[in-house]
Amino acid sequence: MSEIIYTTQLPGNAHWSLDMRRGSMMRLTDIDGGANVGMLFYNPRNLLERYNAPDTLKCQHTFKLQRGNCLYSDMGRIFASIIEDDSHWHDTVCGNSNAALVEKKWGKRDYQTQRNDWLQNGYDAFLVELAKYGLGPADMAANINWFSKVVSDDAGNIQLDASARKPGQQVTLRFEMDTLVVLHTCPHPLDNAEHYPFKAVSIELGKADPVADDDYCKNFRPENQRGFMNNHLYYL
Repeated sequence: MSEIIYTTQLPGNAHWSLDMRRGSMMRLTDIDGGANVGMLFYNPRNLLERYNAPDTLKCQHTFKLQRGNCLYSDMGRIFASIIEDDSHWHDTVCGNSNAALVEKKWGKRDYQTQRNDWLQNGYDAFLVELAKYGLGPADMAANINWFSKVVSDDAGNIQLDASARKPGQQVTLRFEMDTLVVLHTCPHPLDNAEHYPFKAVSIELGKADPVADDDYCKNFRPENQRGFMNNHLYYL
């Protein structure tokens, strides 16, 4: 990264969206440990093109996301690459919390009575941001959950690994396409914390270094080289 252009901090029940330009970067930091960042990607030139979790996982032969993985659209192009990562495991299969789940775990608080101390959920947080671009529930795909590691037992039951969540962990994305990023900082759906986890996240935006021939992400899997070629043809 050549320089940090913008820095902000989101509390643990917030949502945000922005257009990231090709060649830019975004660094997320879990400030206190225990944060979850739900994220979706869309092509701002064609909002029908969006992040595809199944293709991202199967073409890279993985169940988790970590440094080296590329984040694919449903058109076989790469929205972003994970160029730095302290966690080595991020979830992209468990989806979102919703209002009923949050109420069951932590009770119900609405914005009208509690203001910024209300208990937001990931599904509704995404809908608020998607509406700004004329999108709705039918446009919501399976999302990424940064800083959340899930594990399964012998019976196939999945649970959140709270021991893997540590203060100061970072993940950095380099954007290979112009990308509409939609995100929230609401709890992971498998989070069983005693109290609603208001966990703040720092976001740094800047300019990424150019992609070299020996780039780690580009060469992480042979499929990624094809994804980069698809991007090249798109911008030709």
